Amino acid sequence: MTVTAGIDVGSGAVKAVVMSVDPDKETVLSHCVARIRRRHVPAVVDEVFRAAVDGAGLDALDYVATTGEGEDVPFATGHFYGMTTHARGGLFLDPKATAVLDVGALHSRAVLMNDKGKVLNYKMTSQCASGSGQFLESIARYLGVSQAEIGELSLQADAPEKISSICAVLSETDVINMVSRGISTSNILRGIHESMAVRFVRLLRSIGAGESVLMTGGLAGDEGLQGALQDALDDEKKMPHRVMVTEHQLSIFAGAIGAAIWGAFRHRKLELGEAAWTAKTPMWTSASAV
Repeated sequence: MTVTAGIDVGSGAVKAVVMSVDPDKETVLSHCVARIRRRHVPAVVDEVFRAAVDGAGLDALDYVATTGEGEDVPFATGHFYGMTTHARGGLFLDPKATAVLDVGALHSRAVLMNDKGKVLNYKMTSQCASGSGQFLESIARYLGVSQAEIGELSLQADAPEKISSICAVLSETDVINMVSRGISTSNILRGIHESMAVRFVRLLRSIGAGESVLMTGGLAGDEGLQGALQDALDDEKKMPHRVMVTEHQLSIFAGAIGAAIWGAFRHRKLELGEAAWTAKTPMWTSASAV
């Protein structure tokens, strides 16, 4: 059995998992997430990583893999590209998924993969940040609602108000005008979700997404966004088949899970005994990460 950790350093949060990985079975032993906000990123990484390791009841790991913006984590063994880790992590969470839609704090991307988690195609948003989690959080804060309330409120909309601009700054101006006109919070949020969904459909169409797409990233648990995206996909005439959007309770950890799995693969591929492995790259221990 190989025991690995995956650390996904995002723009808005750090996620970490500890996994046991065998050729025929992969299991998440523990997981932890913390927002970065204005905190020192390395301190958040240490905090989240230690909590995940403690949660698994371990004091040593075979491999520590990072992804996202975690290239410089000092105790990491190796680093993997985000689209690769989200593809593999997405497949772990939903074996039927043919693509993942990673909606992060600053960017969103669609990744097409095969049944082994190999990336076949991908596309990232190149437009302004109004299609990102950070923009949605900023609007929610202006509206006086918490991030946890966004999805439920959006589902209550009865007359969604469209956001006309793809620019985050101009979109915020749209929202301010909507509030002054008495548009309800639910209809504003649903309008934002629908605007984001239109862009996400373009991403999925451009990569040739299959019949099942798993949402990952910080907004994966936003049921309002998921509903808007499903409606947009159902209305899309250029898709050759119906595309179903799914979400998993661990979707936010997809990148970290994929990093841990690829880390285990790389560790096995090295085919080194314990003594040789320790001489080359010492295993992480609670003392070595201080």
